Amino acid sequence: MSSTPAPKPPTPSDPRPQPRTHSQDASLPLPVVLAGARGHGRWHLENIRRLEALGVVRLAGICELKPLDEAELEGVSDPSRPPAQSADFGELLDTTGARVAVLCTPLHTHTDLALTAARRGVHVLLEKPPAPSYTEFARMADGIRAAGVVCQIGFQSLGSHALPAVRQLVADGVIGELRGIGAAGAWARDTAYFNRAAWSGRRRLNGADVVDGALTNPLAHAVATSLALAGSCRAEDVASIETELFRAHDIESDDTSCVRISTVRGIPVTIAATLCAGEPSAPYVIVHGSEGRITFWYTEDRVRVNSNTPHRGSYAVHDASYTAHETSYGRSDLLENLAAHLTRGEPLLVPPESTGAFMRVVEAVRLAPDPVALPSSVWRTGQGEAAPRRIVDGVEALVAASAETLSLYSELGASWARPDDRFDRDELSVKSSDSSLILRSSGRAVARYVYRPDVASGLSPRPYLHPVCTLSGRRVTEELPEDHPHHLGVGVAVPDVNGISFWGGSTYVRDLGPRYLDNHGVQVHRGWQRRNAACFVQKLSWRADGEPGAEELIREHRTVTSIELDSQVWALDFAFALTNSTDRPLSIGSPATNGRPGAGYGGFFWRAPKEATAPEAFTAAGTGEEAVHGRTADWVAVAGGDESAGQGWTLAFAGATEDTRRDPWFVRTSEYPGVGSSLAWSERLSLESGEMLVRRVVTVVADGRPDRDAVAAYVNKAVSAATAGTPLPFQSTDPRGD
Repeated sequence: MSSTPAPKPPTPSDPRPQPRTHSQDASLPLPVVLAGARGHGRWHLENIRRLEALGVVRLAGICELKPLDEAELEGVSDPSRPPAQSADFGELLDTTGARVAVLCTPLHTHTDLALTAARRGVHVLLEKPPAPSYTEFARMADGIRAAGVVCQIGFQSLGSHALPAVRQLVADGVIGELRGIGAAGAWARDTAYFNRAAWSGRRRLNGADVVDGALTNPLAHAVATSLALAGSCRAEDVASIETELFRAHDIESDDTSCVRISTVRGIPVTIAATLCAGEPSAPYVIVHGSEGRITFWYTEDRVRVNSNTPHRGSYAVHDASYTAHETSYGRSDLLENLAAHLTRGEPLLVPPESTGAFMRVVEAVRLAPDPVALPSSVWRTGQGEAAPRRIVDGVEALVAASAETLSLYSELGASWARPDDRFDRDELSVKSSDSSLILRSSGRAVARYVYRPDVASGLSPRPYLHPVCTLSGRRVTEELPEDHPHHLGVGVAVPDVNGISFWGGSTYVRDLGPRYLDNHGVQVHRGWQRRNAACFVQKLSWRADGEPGAEELIREHRTVTSIELDSQVWALDFAFALTNSTDRPLSIGSPATNGRPGAGYGGFFWRAPKEATAPEAFTAAGTGEEAVHGRTADWVAVAGGDESAGQGWTLAFAGATEDTRRDPWFVRTSEYPGVGSSLAWSERLSLESGEMLVRRVVTVVADGRPDRDAVAAYVNKAVSAATAGTPLPFQSTDPRGD
């Protein structure tokens, strides 16, 4: 975008000539009008002058609110034939007979100016990004198409000859199977950059969308280039988008952000960007393959291939070891390509439809919560080119790690990463030793999954979901509560596996009661089998303690999926497979099997928040804790919150397999609110060496207090959706393997 103010729109009396056909554009040089000649527009002036010397175009006019003076025109215009200048864009197009308009104006003016040119039969080179919203983009593209003119979107990196070369390398199998695309951009911008124009650093201006920001403007090429290399340029190629937006500077838009795009092809695309780097560097895109990688520095048209696949296709690696080869490529200028398209029929490099996926990202940023201000403790002030700038220490490494691992900032343990401001910020703060990810439903963050928890050993450290929220943002889980500090949101907790506690807190000892013992196990994250915004499959190791070399008792495959139901309700599908990885039988017990009647907890467990009024528990057949606790039922629900204040919530739990439905429900409402599905209610459960136990609970998460019939309908819909899909990964995988 340019710092140039928007030219005046055409007046209602402006003539509307019929569009001219491409055959009328066959003669060179093509007369060009440039709208926006200051700021970045200066680059376009110089490029037009270069192409004038080649006889490709002729600078016919410049549209600016304030005309350029002689000093500004020096070196970029023929003194003997100065261009016409006017603040009226439509009039200037008419009087100059322009065939091409180059638009380098503020983003929120793009659509109207492009359509002004199109109605006059003038073709357009439109500076990136094309529009501030997907609606405006569609209006522009439809108008261009209807007018019979063409439009080139100004993503210069998409004119690089490296792009087709990289695509060919991937097609030839040089790096094996394509696994994902990661991009990193670490630039520095000072306060003068954000003060250069009224729209700079803004999300909205005078009620209109602007959507300036690291990903949508200065490092927009990283997004567009990544999508192009993923073969997912069209709007319909995008399945879902996750955003994390932050700001260190005192601005409205983001200056440090990341986005992960799930494509229909199944290729994840992650872009991390910052304008707060201490040591700026050239941005790049990494194409990850099963047998190597390709790194593309798109501002330099430089490509490095690292492959351990020798002599594949048209690219020959020197030997069978992991080797690197680097090549620099040329680039086609987009205005020159537009002229060649109009005069010789050469393919247009960047038509609007090839930027639809990029515009989906712009729309996701536009609709995302406003960027979270980074605390002053994580940034410092340095000197920029013309003014002070803010530096986020360590952000360059974080951006690089995102491109390397295809992870979001929150998943990399950044202490300041808060992916969704809908949650309480204290709940979303992450210690540097933690690792977590965000689960989404209907495009909203609904849960954080902490998979490397930093809790005391006496709490039996284990992965868990917290906070879990309704779609309106109402929290429905609790962690580390005073009444039971070992309760950790939603997870799998078992009090007794051969005497080892994976529940935390005290252990119930027959004839003695609860005792604090040194018997706490730990569930250790081993890796991911699958992970995206709505689903993950995790591999876990249940070990006797947290010390290195501790015995592994159980290997687990855990699948967690969000299910969209309607605008007020979603569901959590939580499945786990526990396999005895020892050479002897394992015995799973509970306080009930150890002598405490009614305390048969252990397995899937959900700790809800404790409120002034205890929640109500009910099933299809009964109401109240006594009526549902220790009984089997197709589903059990708890409803809490102040419904009169619009803060009500309902959770409905259902077994999604026959074995799960045979387990009694453990339900607490009066002492504390919690619901579990019990593995060992009254008798110990034996698990032979190599034997696998599978359970699956689907939980409806609703705002408000739906009645019994509505709850039953939601449960049926959620369980049907969960079980209608493909088999869970562990149903066709040896859980003891990797």
